[in-house]
Amino acid sequence: MSEPPPAPSAGPPPPAPAERQRRSRPGWWGWAALLCLGAVLLTAAGLDRRAAPAGDRTVGEVTRVGVRQGEAIAGYLRAAEAELVTLPPGAAYALVSFDAYLPPGRLPALLAGVEVARVIVRVPLPDRQTEVVRLAAYRLPQDVVSGMATLADRKDREAADQRVRAANAVDAELRRVYDTGAQVAAREAAAYRAACGCVYAALVRGGPDVLRALAARPGVRGVDPAPEVRRLERTVLTPPLPEQHDVARPPADTALVPTGPPVGDSSEAAPAVTSSSPPFPVGGAVPKPAVTS
Repeated sequence: MSEPPPAPSAGPPPPAPAERQRRSRPGWWGWAALLCLGAVLLTAAGLDRRAAPAGDRTVGEVTRVGVRQGEAIAGYLRAAEAELVTLPPGAAYALVSFDAYLPPGRLPALLAGVEVARVIVRVPLPDRQTEVVRLAAYRLPQDVVSGMATLADRKDREAADQRVRAANAVDAELRRVYDTGAQVAAREAAAYRAACGCVYAALVRGGPDVLRALAARPGVRGVDPAPEVRRLERTVLTPPLPEQHDVARPPADTALVPTGPPVGDSSEAAPAVTSSSPPFPVGGAVPKPAVTS
């Protein structure tokens, strides 16, 4: 009896469920790996953005502390006193104005207990609008004396320059202006070289209790808290002048100065000057009398 012919081959038997699962894993794990890699890259990009340093928002901004031109000085001092009473905890800058022009030797005792950053100086010549300058003053009185000596040298150069301009001036009125400038600059140089009584304000830093105690010291006219100050080089200081009691205004100047286009503040670099020198001509032009900033 012959055997039946073999059935046609139908291919390998279908894999068992476990075997199918094993064979499908490589594809699933590949997709999972890609998804994880994408998540890591997105997270890293987010961290990079957060880690990027933020720009300095104070660049280009100027903080003004003090009395504004035309403002009543008594009102300014009352407002500063009220702010000092409610000053929150923490160290803050404050603009301290004095009731007189002081020599450098008076400063250590008057400003004891606070951190001093700057002092404001001006030679108080009668009826002359002399330059207002701020000096770095971390050590008292050494830094102030040193700063005054540097100012004296610069004023000597200004006086010499004004004399040359006066000698070369054809117009009599212009020659008189240059002569006046030379005389005033020479007197400023002599005063600074002698460590004059020319300091009338300071920028200090301290806590509320220390600043309030400072405001009560004899010789201190007012303490204007300035917690908003962050960058000293971007801060303009305008303390009231000791001789003024009604309204803040530029110092009186009786020198004969013809009107003309303003040409700038002074020969010194701007960051160290908060207002102008006497209105002496620069480059041959005759400026208008300058005003405080």
